[in-house]
Amino acid sequence: MKRVLITGSSRGIGFETALAFGRAGYQVFATLRNPEKAIELLKKNEEEALMISLHAMDVDSDESVQACIQGLLKKFGPINVLVNNAGIALKGSIEEMPIADFKAVMETNFLGAIRCIQAILPSMREQKKGCIINVTSVSGRLTSSPLGCYSASKFALEAVSEALAQEAKPFNIRVGIIEPGIIDTDMAHEIEDFAPSIYPSSKRMSDLFFASLKNPTPAALVGEKILEFAESDSWTVRHPVGPDALPFIQWRNSMTDEQWVEWNSLPEEEWYNAVERDFGLSARR
Repeated sequence: MKRVLITGSSRGIGFETALAFGRAGYQVFATLRNPEKAIELLKKNEEEALMISLHAMDVDSDESVQACIQGLLKKFGPINVLVNNAGIALKGSIEEMPIADFKAVMETNFLGAIRCIQAILPSMREQKKGCIINVTSVSGRLTSSPLGCYSASKFALEAVSEALAQEAKPFNIRVGIIEPGIIDTDMAHEIEDFAPSIYPSSKRMSDLFFASLKNPTPAALVGEKILEFAESDSWTVRHPVGPDALPFIQWRNSMTDEQWVEWNSLPEEEWYNAVERDFGLSARR
């Protein structure tokens, strides 16, 4: 039986990924800081007779990650797939965001994934097979205020993933990056909520998420894509997911850096008009 470990499994993409793998016949180790919060996942597991078990693991802690993963390896044997999904999305302008928030985002989104990789990779290397999937975001390919800090963590994870793919391939270990667009998750709705700022870009981004979430893309779509990559023989590294993901990336790539800065710093009315013109999306609330 194939085994998968998924971080951040209590809600959103992690929750749907756990269900997707469970329904595909995997033994699923769903990890999260507080297993008692995963009532809905336990309910689904019982209703569908899946093989999903909950395990307490804080990706911010070296000791917690090592204890959890080494314990699972010792008890159950090799883990075939690692899905690094745990993440937080604190938002704010560079000036206004506390340094503590920058540290918290990098600790979870970037270093948390590295901790899990370092804990599980030796076993995969010994087996000469495995699959590591890192969930980043379209924000790992382009950045807009007030998500500069979040983007920085995802840019960093993309860079490490690309280097890891080079290191792991000689050992027959595949590395994939999943890049969701705007997905209907609690995290997206938190970005949708406007936080007062001296910078107008904060309200604009909240309005953009609000408009996009009127036609929501379900988190299950991302879970299915993660499972699809794990089940495939593909060595393709990057996988945008969602109807807006690839268009966003292609649109950014069509601009110079200076044009991108100019677009994002347009006067308010011009910016809303540009969103409607370029995306057919009315972002005005």
